[in-house]
Amino acid sequence: MCGIAGLLGSGSLDDANSMAKAIGHRGPDGSGDYQTDVEQGKGVVAFSHARLSIIDLEDSPQPINSDHGCVLMVNGEIYNHQQIKSNLQNYSFRTRGDSETILALHRKFAWNKSSEDNPAEKHVEWVSKLDGMWGFSLWDPSAEELILCRDPFGIKPLVRTQLSDGTLLFGSEVKAFRGHPEFVAAPDISALAVRLAYEYPLDQTTLFSGVTSVGIGTVETWSIIEGKAKLTGVARYWKPQVSSTDDWSPSASASPLLESLSLSVQDRLMSDVPVGIVLSGGLDSSLMAALAHDAADSAGKPVPECWTVADSEDNVDFQASIMVAQNQDLGHHVHLMNENTMWRELPKFVWNGEDLDITVMFWQSVFEQMRGKVTVALCGQGADELHAGYSRYRDLPSHSALIQNRLQLNDSISISSDDRGLGKSWNSESILPEDNLNDLRTALEFEQSRGQMSNFQLRLGDRHSMAQALEARVPFLGMKHANLANRLPMSWRLSADDEKMALRAAADLTSLPKEIVRRPKLPAGTATSPNLVSEVIDELSDRAKDWAKEYGSLSKQLLDQPDMAIGMRIFHAMHLTESGPNPRKGDLLDVVDDVGPWPQ
Repeated sequence: MCGIAGLLGSGSLDDANSMAKAIGHRGPDGSGDYQTDVEQGKGVVAFSHARLSIIDLEDSPQPINSDHGCVLMVNGEIYNHQQIKSNLQNYSFRTRGDSETILALHRKFAWNKSSEDNPAEKHVEWVSKLDGMWGFSLWDPSAEELILCRDPFGIKPLVRTQLSDGTLLFGSEVKAFRGHPEFVAAPDISALAVRLAYEYPLDQTTLFSGVTSVGIGTVETWSIIEGKAKLTGVARYWKPQVSSTDDWSPSASASPLLESLSLSVQDRLMSDVPVGIVLSGGLDSSLMAALAHDAADSAGKPVPECWTVADSEDNVDFQASIMVAQNQDLGHHVHLMNENTMWRELPKFVWNGEDLDITVMFWQSVFEQMRGKVTVALCGQGADELHAGYSRYRDLPSHSALIQNRLQLNDSISISSDDRGLGKSWNSESILPEDNLNDLRTALEFEQSRGQMSNFQLRLGDRHSMAQALEARVPFLGMKHANLANRLPMSWRLSADDEKMALRAAADLTSLPKEIVRRPKLPAGTATSPNLVSEVIDELSDRAKDWAKEYGSLSKQLLDQPDMAIGMRIFHAMHLTESGPNPRKGDLLDVVDDVGPWPQ
């Protein structure tokens, strides 16, 4: 786990190192770099790495070199690395770590092979053999080819941008680019407008103009041509597909579903450092805690302890978490968020998260509590998009109409054909809710592949955990469990008065209290700290109306969503007011009263 940063084109190793330093919070345990000239393309490739040591603590420095001359940087974990190593016994492994298996697979299946029409296609087979979470860059000097790749669900980030001279910058966070002297952060107005409508970004947008995420389940190839970095190929090696089987029953199918999740939890206990659990008290995190307890016992490993935050001892989630910890005999660390937490910490929260949201502040607080005690945190993200856990799924027409009304408040959303397609900021599919939310199957697939899951839940989980030098792992997105979940009948995912029924049937097979297994889903942010969130919104609602009027074509949308107007103001202050890699200092009122001009 780490932060990676690099460039292809013009520049120097100093530039790459400055970019990695800007995200040094992701990897405080070590650093490494690499640079070489690109002879035919006339330029350089430079890598810089900030390491968070999880596996093979003393060795496995990055970037990693190979006998076939290639160089790799990885942010993430490959959970099936031992299996890959056993199948590639002729490869001369230099480390005991997991990342090097990427080089080994590349050597066997892609090195010195050509694919003239789309060079990325030759990497589909071997990348598909990886099971884990990752964003990686691999330089092949024989082909003068840079490979960028991201895991199937987008658990780990990888973003890129191009400077005016054609130089490609890439890294684990947008903040990495602020370490480069030529990068200037600017808002992507269309991406912001769509984010306000849906309540999460779509596709590969990042809210920053010219900054694009590498697509989930996607591999890209880049080369220098006539002095400029060029995307030479892009291929999708996996895409979430939601279907519905007719032969599911609790008696026959709940056990395999539970087993798939249990195996995923076992894989994510792979670590040479302590592991902890984010325990909210809801079904997802409670089930994960119970399975982690059993898996650790069976493997003879220490049972992970749990962490819970809330705004009050009377909070229903807080009380449920205590019940789970006592029932499972788990070490339990609890923390009550101070009444000043939001006022003091929201600027840092928006800086770390690279988003507008102000409601899920608990992510920052819980990871702050875990820091220094553990280095890996198991989280329950992904379950709601797989098992239909959100209440909006019950009335998709109303939800679709809400989004459409918000879109219609902005008549200047502009997405050109050049911005659409694989490897672009926007997918070629429509942004209209009527095309994406017309039934439950379509909505789940849409949110797994283009929206909520990777662009909100997983992005915030990554940014806020790594801000505290913690690696967040998500057992629900193990491929075996995800594939089983995506084949569940819709009738076992959602009904008029219940959700995630198949998952509840699986949880019935554990020792969790029935009160926990049958608990209804609550919205994460407002469930954890409802009083703190509502206080900030109420106190700033009048000022939010004035702020909203300053944002041009976004103003009508922001007037309709006061919480987002507050989030926009903080985002403006923290990300778009000053240049450079360091966050602005001050509490909420300090930063919102001092912002730079907004591009019109």
